[in-house]
Amino acid sequence: MGPAGGAVRPGRFFGVYLLYCLNPRHPGRVYVGFTVNPSRRVQQHNGGRKKGGAWRTSGRGPWEMVLIVHGFPSAVAALRFEWAWQHPHASRRLAHVGRRLRGEAAFAFHLRVLAHMLRAPPWARLPLTLRWLRPDFRQDLCLPPPPHVPLAFGPPPPWGSVPRRRASPCAQPELDPAAAKARCTLCARALQDEEGPLCCPHPGCPLRAHVICLAEEFLREEPGQLLPLEGQCPSCENSVLWGDLIWLCRMGTEEEESELEEEHWTDMLET
Repeated sequence: MGPAGGAVRPGRFFGVYLLYCLNPRHPGRVYVGFTVNPSRRVQQHNGGRKKGGAWRTSGRGPWEMVLIVHGFPSAVAALRFEWAWQHPHASRRLAHVGRRLRGEAAFAFHLRVLAHMLRAPPWARLPLTLRWLRPDFRQDLCLPPPPHVPLAFGPPPPWGSVPRRRASPCAQPELDPAAAKARCTLCARALQDEEGPLCCPHPGCPLRAHVICLAEEFLREEPGQLLPLEGQCPSCENSVLWGDLIWLCRMGTEEEESELEEEHWTDMLET
């Protein structure tokens, strides 16, 4: 069982964070939550329920947001990750994770769960970033993250302009009337504007392809998978992360942003 709804907004920042309580009356207390705006969200938690904070954090601050996982493709994906991190023993994907040990701090336990989550499907194939907002809290995970999940430090870039990693900066070329008749590099069929063709992020590469065509090309070595991690561009032969391709495609289709309500179904259960 998990959350069954959420808004999908191309180009939005979706993160799942870990709060740490600095109040000596509640030593070691932690909280897992979802946000589209980390700096605003921690202010809400420290402001209490009247300021939009959660019931479990109200009146127990100050809280510090020490860690955040971001790069989720949608609010739904982030909320499901949040729910599993909050309830690891109710998630069938984390049945192998042992329960909290006697004497194990809540912070250490949540890091242990996170380490397994980053290695478990479907999260193991998402283009996530593990970011320590407080480097002094950093601890090595019991299982290292997958190679395509980078470790970052400090506050994330402003949402809506989150740069991807491992790819050269590349803006989508402006479309002229002739581009409407462009063809897929792989299947040679026409590319329709509404399909949002994928373009290689490496400068000068002419690749334009249907999502499904390039996914099948990247998955030749992993026929049992549905979502690629990375592959070799069929045009320039450079290595490309699938998440970079999707992010670049969405840059050109980003919709006008609207507020996403952060007090979701888990907070309603706490009243």
